[in-house]
Amino acid sequence: MTKVAIKNENITSFGGIYHIMDVFSRLGFEKLTESVLGRRGCSGKAFSHGSILGSLFFSYLCGGDCLEDINALTGQFRQRPGTLLPGADTVGRGLKELAEENIVYKSETSGRSYSFNTAEKLNTLLLRMIRRMGLIKAGSHVDLDFDHQFVPAHKFDAKYSYKQDFGYFPGWASIGGIIVGGENRDGNTNVKFHQEDTLRRIMDRVTSELGVVIERFRADCGSFSKEVIRTVEQRCNTFYIRAASCGSRCEEFRQLEEWKSVEVGYERYDVISVSMDNLIEGKSYRLVVQRTPLKDKHGREQTDMFGVIYTYRCILTNNRTPTEKDIITFYNERGASEKNFDIQNNDFGWSHLPFSFMDENMVFMMVTAMLKNFYLYLVRHISEKVKPLKKTSRLKAFILHFVSVPAKWVRTGRRNVLNLYTNKAYYSEVFLE
Repeated sequence: MTKVAIKNENITSFGGIYHIMDVFSRLGFEKLTESVLGRRGCSGKAFSHGSILGSLFFSYLCGGDCLEDINALTGQFRQRPGTLLPGADTVGRGLKELAEENIVYKSETSGRSYSFNTAEKLNTLLLRMIRRMGLIKAGSHVDLDFDHQFVPAHKFDAKYSYKQDFGYFPGWASIGGIIVGGENRDGNTNVKFHQEDTLRRIMDRVTSELGVVIERFRADCGSFSKEVIRTVEQRCNTFYIRAASCGSRCEEFRQLEEWKSVEVGYERYDVISVSMDNLIEGKSYRLVVQRTPLKDKHGREQTDMFGVIYTYRCILTNNRTPTEKDIITFYNERGASEKNFDIQNNDFGWSHLPFSFMDENMVFMMVTAMLKNFYLYLVRHISEKVKPLKKTSRLKAFILHFVSVPAKWVRTGRRNVLNLYTNKAYYSEVFLE
């Protein structure tokens, strides 16, 4: 039987978090948050919005899974001299205070009303944090991706979706994996409904706050509408949108004869470009069409009286210069941006939202989007010295190789010293940078 001795000392198993807390302070997030969101409380004794964000950030970066986990970790955070962070109840109240009122749009066709939450201040703070961290350089030309993500949530105001569950249907924009904006909406809202307003707000905010040029825009068929195309075309140089309802044009595609065979992602497709002149009056766009033979479960091509049965997929663009292969390859790279949703759901709490109402849960999603961007900043810098880590490492690996290290604060020589109990030499390089 193993003999156990319990030592009641102030030793934490998450010593790496103290470096992260130093980085958070060095970036000036406390003052930045106050400049955008205002001062919290009137007595000067209330925890600031920056402290609330810090407590939530540090909890998830130690492996916390929900707001309540903050209470299990704040005692360890407070071991850092001069640090006082709020518990889960205060963090919950502070996040709720940041909720902005929903906007209600009424459908002219069905007469139904749908709620949107634009979270204007938090979207602004999100971008200013990005600018402060230098994740996106001012003056650069960027590629903006946009997509909707259904978030299952059995909350008081959650609506039933065609996804066959209750929840919300927020739209999010990203640049190279960095989340740059988002808006929440009722779960039963059609993704095309007032999407042009969402994109107008997000794209205008991105260009003004970050000082960038949106070179290329990518989106799936949920953005295939006249209103969205008009809005996007005014705010970017080129766009690439998956075209919907290609089945109605199958007969036209069958008549085409100049198909070219290309290899994209180790698969062969037949491709061709056609002009699309009847979508918006006075405008002509390029429709890149790819076709693949429909196969049965044995891998045999299926046929009908007209010959081989094809599946058609199309991309609408205003760029007529690149080859079909280049356009398809570029569009397919948006799959990397969709990884954001997997990361947010599994690493940063979107799979179990804490509050009962959409506006409050939007605050949580926005703050954890800021956390994801902060995490990207951390892992990009720390991975240069911590060899087991890569710039693309997920949170679990980051905690295992950096955050999780026994540590203790001691007072010696009239100084506070952090003792790390490890044989990994890279900690000295990171902490002394």
